[in-house]
Parts: sequence; C-alpha cells; structure tokens
Amino acid sequence: MQKVINYTSKDLAKKIVVILFTGLTGAVGLNYFLIPANVFSAGMTGIAQILEHLLTSFGLTIDTGILIFLLNVPVFILGFIKLGKSAMILSFANVIAMSAFTTLIPVGQVTDNVLMNAITGGVLLGIGAGFSLKLGFTTGGLDIVSLLLSKTTGRTVGNYMMLLNGVIVVVAGFFFTWESALYTIITIFTMSSVVDFVHTSHQKMTAFISTNKSKEMCEALSRELLRGLTVIPARGGFSSTEREVIMIVLTRYELYTLKQVVTDIDPNSFTNIMATDSVVGSFLTEDEQIQMKKVKVDQ
Repeated sequence: MQKVINYTSKDLAKKIVVILFTGLTGAVGLNYFLIPANVFSAGMTGIAQILEHLLTSFGLTIDTGILIFLLNVPVFILGFIKLGKSAMILSFANVIAMSAFTTLIPVGQVTDNVLMNAITGGVLLGIGAGFSLKLGFTTGGLDIVSLLLSKTTGRTVGNYMMLLNGVIVVVAGFFFTWESALYTIITIFTMSSVVDFVHTSHQKMTAFISTNKSKEMCEALSRELLRGLTVIPARGGFSSTEREVIMIVLTRYELYTLKQVVTDIDPNSFTNIMATDSVVGSFLTEDEQIQMKKVKVDQ
C-alpha cells in the first residue's frame, strides 16, 4: 500500500503567513510608495491603479483594492482550468489579502523621491510575489499567465512578466506622463528581478539523498514529482554502514515538494542539493508531467 504524504498544519500555517505577508507588503508598496509618486505597478495591480485614476477623472471613486479583486476574477477562471483547484484557492486568498490590506491601509508618503518610490515599491511587491510562487501559488493577475508560460517553455517568470506588462508602460505614458511611464519601467524591472531571485523555478537542481529507506523514498518521489531517479550503492565513511544514495534532477520550483517527501519518509536522511547548469536528454515540462499523471489515473 502506498504511503500518503501528509502536509502538516505547519505547512498550511506557513502558506497563510506568506499570504498575509504578501498582502501587507503589496499594500505598503502601493499606498506608501507607488500611488503617491504616480508610479504604476505590474500586472492587474498596475491596471487597477490606472483604472482608478481614469474613473476618478470621470467623477467615479472606486478603491484600488476593490479594482484589484474585480479584475482578477476572470483570470482565476483560467487558473482553475489550467493550474488546478488547490493552487488557485491559495492564489485567490492572496488576492483577497492584497485587496483588503490595500483598502484598509491609508495612502501615505515616506519620501518625495520618485526614483526611491519606484524601486522600493517594486521590491516590496516582488518579494511577496516571489515567495508566493515559491510555495506553489501566485498573487493573481498576470502572474498566473506568466507562470503558465514559464512552466510550458522553461523561461523565467520574470521575463514573461516584463513582456506582458509592457502595455502598462505604454498606457501610463499615453494617459498620464511619459516620466511616469519611465519610472514604471524601473518598478516593473525591479519587481521582476526580485521575483526571479526569490522564485527561480527555471533553474535545474540535482539532489543526492542518502537514506536507509530508498525503496519507500523512490516510490514517494516518483509519485509526487514524476522525475527520473538513480539509486547509487554507498557506504558510510565513518560508520561503514551500507546505505543507498538517490540522485534526482528537478526544478527549483519542485524543491519544496522534494523536502516535504524526504522529511515525511525518512527524517534521518541526509540530502545534498546542488545547482545544475544544464541537462541533456528528456526532462519533462510541467504540462508533460500533468499529462503523465492523467495517463496514470486512467490506467
């Protein structure tokens, strides 16, 4: 009988903390740095800022936080179809936290230096987005589209965010000032760089797991990750105890699942994780893994 990997309350608590952290840092980045400086964020948040300005000029006042929520609804429909229910539930909670904090926290100003506002706002928004992606969910909006493209092609999430957010820069320059557009470029670049630094799902990693429970470990890893495994006979240099080392190549995005599996199967194991420059041969993309899982279910 296969052992079921149990994700503990500690794991859930960590995700809730990240959701609250993302909402708080995003709201502070918006209300204390970007909005006072008329600099726009990336994704649906930036679109919400632009809409809020345009609606105000027509005498309609809708809070940016509420617009963030409304704009994300159609995107989440796509997310439910392509990324799965569990990831989207957490992502939706992320958007709710972001909307709530942005609505509740009043707009203030820390500095009147526009460049500092653009950089700091981008860092705060990027940190939250990066940690969210690291734990397997998003901050909604164009993050979902960027993540889908990244998993399919292997390119970085940050690069796709830069590409998709180009329209925000053009709109900011056309409807407001080109100076605002230039500072918006700095914010988006900063945010994208921070996301790639924190998330780095495109990076390949090699893990060497020394364990006395290689059979159970291989079964669990194959079930959860769908990656090729190599079992290497080994002997402890000090204890001379016979062991086995499991070698597996995976993406940085999958490291979180790997650690969960290893800890659950053999808490006394030893794992060495190293960066991998490149791989030659078959290496499944996220979409290919999903297809293989469907085939297994059908069988």
